[in-house]
Amino acid sequence: MSALRSKALVAATLSLATTATAFAGGYAAPVVDPVVAPIVESAPADWQGGYAGLTLGYAFNGDDEVGIDQPPRGSGAGTPDELTLSGANAGLRVGYRWQRDRWVFGPELGYEGGDIKDDFSTAGYDAESKIKNVLALRFKTGYVLNNGVMLYGIVGAARAKIDYKVEGDGEHGAIDLNDDYSENGYIVGFGAEKMLTERLSLTGEYEYANFGKKTLSDDADVATRATPKYHNVKVGLNFKF
Repeated sequence: MSALRSKALVAATLSLATTATAFAGGYAAPVVDPVVAPIVESAPADWQGGYAGLTLGYAFNGDDEVGIDQPPRGSGAGTPDELTLSGANAGLRVGYRWQRDRWVFGPELGYEGGDIKDDFSTAGYDAESKIKNVLALRFKTGYVLNNGVMLYGIVGAARAKIDYKVEGDGEHGAIDLNDDYSENGYIVGFGAEKMLTERLSLTGEYEYANFGKKTLSDDADVATRATPKYHNVKVGLNFKF
């Protein structure tokens, strides 16, 4: 009996020691590796293909200093005033775009007309300049953002039909010029386009148009130099084919 009691006492002591050791170390939770969801980058919106659209714009801050140069040329021109072109305009456009990942580029042909003009009556002279219409070939390069918006730059060549008139007999001598002419120029700008549906998108643009310098003269060889240029802000809608 004495031997059995000794064995039981040893077993109890070992069990108690094991339990105490476990409690002394506290509860050790199992280690579980966190599950990380894969990052999936959304594909850019699809802009490739043909499109056609409409624009409405307003031109402002044009600058055309009107000079009157009596013969012989080079004796100096008088300047009674300047023309500041401004006014509403509307246009049609058609184009095609290629897309490489997020980069989009392509040509666009546009035709615009409206009421971009200015006139003055100063010091015995009447003058008027009016942009009747503009035919332009633009090239646009854009970058697509994740929210269905594309930002782009604009560069293009343009040809404008212009009415120009300077008449009067003031301190710089008589002039009787009433002419219309066509002149080549350039257009630069930038814009943004937002997809509304898979086929319809909204655009907003700023452009600067410059049609160089053109010397015009009347029957008496009295000359003036036309320098039509202006800024233009436009909104528009495009429909993708």
